[in-house]
This record gives sequence, C-alpha cells and structure tokens, in this order.
Amino acid sequence: MPIIVVEVMPKAELLDPQGKAVAGALARLGKSQYSGVRVGKRFELTVDGPVDETVLAEVRGIAEDLLANTVIEDVVSVHALETETVVAGETH
Repeated sequence: MPIIVVEVMPKAELLDPQGKAVAGALARLGKSQYSGVRVGKRFELTVDGPVDETVLAEVRGIAEDLLANTVIEDVVSVHALETETVVAGETH
C-alpha cells in the first residue's frame, strides 16, 4: 500500500530548543562541524488505493489543519513513497 509522508518543521524565525539541545550534544561529542540543528516531525499515512494529486491535496489540507501547529510550524513536504518500503525506521 502506498505511504504518504508529511514533514513538519518549526518556523525558521522561532527558537528550536530541541535542535539547540542536539547541537550542544554534538559539540560535546567533538562534532563541531555542525553549526545548527532543527528538529521536526515526520508523519506516515498509509493509503488504501492509488495516490494521485487529489489525494495529495487532501493530505496537504490534513497536514495544515491537524498535523502541524501552523502558529509555530510549517508543513515543508508532502510526498508519496512510490517503490520504497519502510521497515523499522529504515527505507529500502
């Protein structure tokens, strides 16, 4: 079955405390080449049936209305995983 992936990130102009914490941890581990980290959310919606532009448009609406807090977050991506399968957090 097709999967639609929705990615949500904090608005660029807002402080990202989780990202700041991860960036600090990287620096403590000696990984100083990473100057910034932003932490977002990923949603995977399994679709019964084919994914067309109508379905993607509906999911964009769902993302704006339900999945993202649009006061502090932006929906940055809505796309279908066509031939890939997701197994325990890994894409194959």
